[in-house]
Amino acid sequence: MAIRAVFGLGNPGAEHARQRHNAGFWFLDALAGQLGVRLLMESRLNAEVGKAAGGRDTLLLVKPTTYMNRSGIAVSAVLNYYKIDPAEALVVHDELDLPPGVARLKFDGGHGGQNGLRDTMAQLGHGKFHRLRIGIGHPGRKDMVTPWVLGRPSVADDQAIHQAIDAALAVMPLCRDGEMERAMTLLHTPKGAASS
Repeated sequence: MAIRAVFGLGNPGAEHARQRHNAGFWFLDALAGQLGVRLLMESRLNAEVGKAAGGRDTLLLVKPTTYMNRSGIAVSAVLNYYKIDPAEALVVHDELDLPPGVARLKFDGGHGGQNGLRDTMAQLGHGKFHRLRIGIGHPGRKDMVTPWVLGRPSVADDQAIHQAIDAALAVMPLCRDGEMERAMTLLHTPKGAASS
C-alpha cells in the first residue's frame, strides 16, 4: 500500500528544535526541503501540513503542533479529514533502541515507550501504520531517558542521525509507490554489503 501521509513527530518551539526527541521533525523538514514543499499551519488539524504532487497520489507532509505526548490528536485528525487509511501513513519518530546512524522501517507493533506512538495508537485504537524509527541511542539508565531525549546530541551523534535521515530520504520514492518491502531491504542493508 502506497504511503499517502508522512507524520514527523516532535515538540514545537525553538527551545526544542535541536533536541533528540525532534528527530521526526528533522526528517520531515528534510523531506519538505527535498520536495520543495512549504508547510502551513492548519489549526483545525492541530498540525502544519504541506502537499507534494507526483507519485501515485499527492503526499501529505505533517508536523503535529500538539507536542509529542499528544501526537495522536493531529495524526487522527489528518487521517480522518483527508480520508487516509492508517496503513497508508508513515509516522517518523526518534528511537531509543537504535543507535545514532541507524533508521528502520516497520509496520504495526507496540509503542516501545515512545509517547508519540503511544498516543497515536490510543487515538487510532491500533498500531496498524508504518513507522520510520530514527536511532538516537540510549543513555543506559531508565531514569536518564527524559533528560536524554530532551537533550541535544553530540556533534558526532548529530552527524550520524542526519546520515540516517539521508538514507531514509533515499527510499521515500519507493514508499510513495507502495514498495515498502523493497524500501525496508535497501534501508536495512549495511552500506557496502553485497546487493542482490
